[in-house]
Amino acid sequence: MITFIKFLKKHPVASALSVFFFASSIMSGCAEKTDDKKTSIIFDSDIGPDYDDVGAIAILHVLEDMGETKILATVASNKYEGIAGILDVFNTYFKRPDIPIGVPKGAGVTLPDNQHWTDTLLAKYPHKIQRNDDVPDAVSIYRSVLAKEPDHSVTIVTVGFLTNLANLLNSPGDDISPLTGKELIEKKVKLLVSMAGKFPEGKEFNVFKDAAASVIALENWPTKVIYSGFEIGEKIKTGLPITQNNSIQNSPVKDGFSISIPQSPEDSAGRMSWDETAVLVAVRGYEPYYTLKEGKIKVAEDGSNTWDENGKGQFYLVEKESPQKVQEIINQLMMQQPK
Repeated sequence: MITFIKFLKKHPVASALSVFFFASSIMSGCAEKTDDKKTSIIFDSDIGPDYDDVGAIAILHVLEDMGETKILATVASNKYEGIAGILDVFNTYFKRPDIPIGVPKGAGVTLPDNQHWTDTLLAKYPHKIQRNDDVPDAVSIYRSVLAKEPDHSVTIVTVGFLTNLANLLNSPGDDISPLTGKELIEKKVKLLVSMAGKFPEGKEFNVFKDAAASVIALENWPTKVIYSGFEIGEKIKTGLPITQNNSIQNSPVKDGFSISIPQSPEDSAGRMSWDETAVLVAVRGYEPYYTLKEGKIKVAEDGSNTWDENGKGQFYLVEKESPQKVQEIINQLMMQQPK
């Protein structure tokens, strides 16, 4: 609270809405939820070439600090060397260094960080994982985590490629569990929230970069799915408040945005917040800011997508309230320091 009050003093133009939504965010975490009420999350990210993943993993940790969620694992869908380490940087910064981390070990997408914020953070902040070889295959993490959890209790949040989900679906029974991947998902997962696609149709990065995996994962997923499409995060610009907050020092969250925003003229008002929105919906639900459109995604071989309105069990977000309201909440959450 003190940090945010200092922010308001330095930025008197901040709206009254800022105060309201900050208070709402804090109050929602004042009464610690019991373990069976917390949202259990596996977070699957391509963190690195883009940096809205920084905001996503940050608010996920803050929401755990507030008693709203439990992070079961953080896995990567990108394969560049250092991605396991950068996940470890954030888990360590938020005082959860033992969260399991995994990366794809087979075929997949390798995208480097051309803005070099990951290199900077790996050099500056503590982390015990040095190379991707230091962690297991992402599918092994999925299987071991899911096998231990209560039935229909896990929410998976993907904010990157669908590589791991396709591999999980195709995985056979093993010494972790006799169940196939699809059987494990059906038994243990209650919801998949995915930043993927553009609706009602389009061609979106997370889907087309590993189009083959997207076809397998999204068209065969056996539980409820909510998509936060490109058109949702595109209108929500975040990150500037934390870069301008001088009371926050030695923060990989602040550094990620401070390094990257100046390199992209299109981000002068803040980075588009695709991934943060998916995390927020996964933990707090889609109301009151969105409604859901039911159907089922159809993914073409080139990774473009359309929407089958006659489908069942899948939904995409439709704006109900102003994106500015969600923007306020995300910015406020990202400025909270580790508990």
